[in-house]
Amino acid sequence: MSDDTVPIEPVPPQSGVRWRRFAASLAVVGAGAAGMVVLTAQGVLSAQFAISGMPFVVTADKLSGTGFEQFATLDQMIEDSPNQGDTGGQVVVIVSAIDKAELTNLCQSINLGGMYMKLTAGGDGKPVNARTLVVDSDELSGNASFKSIDIGQDASTLDRVPGVRGNPGVFGQQADTVTITDLRQNNYATTAAVFTLPNLRMRFTSEGC
Repeated sequence: MSDDTVPIEPVPPQSGVRWRRFAASLAVVGAGAAGMVVLTAQGVLSAQFAISGMPFVVTADKLSGTGFEQFATLDQMIEDSPNQGDTGGQVVVIVSAIDKAELTNLCQSINLGGMYMKLTAGGDGKPVNARTLVVDSDELSGNASFKSIDIGQDASTLDRVPGVRGNPGVFGQQADTVTITDLRQNNYATTAAVFTLPNLRMRFTSEGC
């Protein structure tokens, strides 16, 4: 398809798209996938780090991006992580990569048990900017539109974000541009080649994003 805009109806935060189920049904991942290279962005930025296993919430009034890719993979915790539960230390995630991203009124919060560590940025008309932004999520909701989207492409052939690709045989999709309003994500990892956070504020609060 080309020059098409695909609207997506909003998904309530508590009943958003369950990417874990989506990835399990569409991603081709073998028993040895736990040790795979998740991705390499720009040939320099590596996401091979072990995740903590503590999910964090990210919200934004609006995300606008140029160069968009999405595919499923596995994230890995350290051996015997206290956060692994019954997952075996693996989390199935959907990787969302954007070459150039702009986010308005960004909020990120982590539940520490009784309190939240909360980060806000990108308000007062000065949005957050990121280059090669890569986010690993198991749940995402919002109102999304895409331009020139390709759905069902092999993840190893994606080329909208330089250097970022999935594994062969994995379901992928990509688009020239993406816009998401009322964005809400449940994330396990985020990387970026450049991350600019105007009006940054970090604090402990009794409520998350």
